[in-house]
Amino acid sequence: MESSLIAQIDKDRLPKHIAIIMDGNGRWAEEKGQERLYGHFHGVESVRNIVEGCAELGIGYLTLYAFSTENWDRPVQEVEGLMALLVDTIRKEVPTLNKNNIRLHVIGDMQMLPEFARKELNEALEMTAANTGLNLVMALSYSSRWELMNAVKQIGLDVKAGKVDPETINQDTLQQYLSTSQFPDPELMIRTSGEYRISNFLLYQLAYAELYFTNTRWPDFRKDHLYEAILDFQMRERRFGKTGHQIQNETTLAS
Repeated sequence: MESSLIAQIDKDRLPKHIAIIMDGNGRWAEEKGQERLYGHFHGVESVRNIVEGCAELGIGYLTLYAFSTENWDRPVQEVEGLMALLVDTIRKEVPTLNKNNIRLHVIGDMQMLPEFARKELNEALEMTAANTGLNLVMALSYSSRWELMNAVKQIGLDVKAGKVDPETINQDTLQQYLSTSQFPDPELMIRTSGEYRISNFLLYQLAYAELYFTNTRWPDFRKDHLYEAILDFQMRERRFGKTGHQIQNETTLAS
């Protein structure tokens, strides 16, 4: 099935940036009569598979919503288990990331992470910094409201310090203060497990993204599901506020 799906994908119309809310790990485990951490453990295999799939296709950026600021309110045992799994996974995956020329990035409030987790993350960031292929962005201890609040606060401080003229502030100004300032906005956002919301994830950056929802739990999500999402994306007309006729005319002129 994978080969037939990938053959249908137009490699000239790939989304430059895909963002994924990896939902359903805990429910997947509970449905199998297991503890929630069992689902997170198996979700790691899905991460490997989808990262590989994006790298093979030539996707430039992949952002994975791994842990939100709201997730800190989950049971202590689950949070501690997630942190241990995170560190263990990063430690094991760095050689594979380097082998496949994948650069790791992290967005979120890293100060909330345990010291051992920050240490492993910073080492992984340094060890993959020279890679020039897929940019893998992990959203850890991240929430969009936190990000926007920090951006506004920093703009205010820079205005007060005379570094920014408030009369010149525009959309580009705000974008420069976001934690994603070095990445293009996602063109495709995928959420697994049948939830139809974006849950405080990249609220500003997803303004013109195509949203794709699937009932598949994250531990079951594989390359063929990714290809289906990309094919769905390629069937949509991205107008950015313009009419369909305008887009068609611009496409004709460009060709």
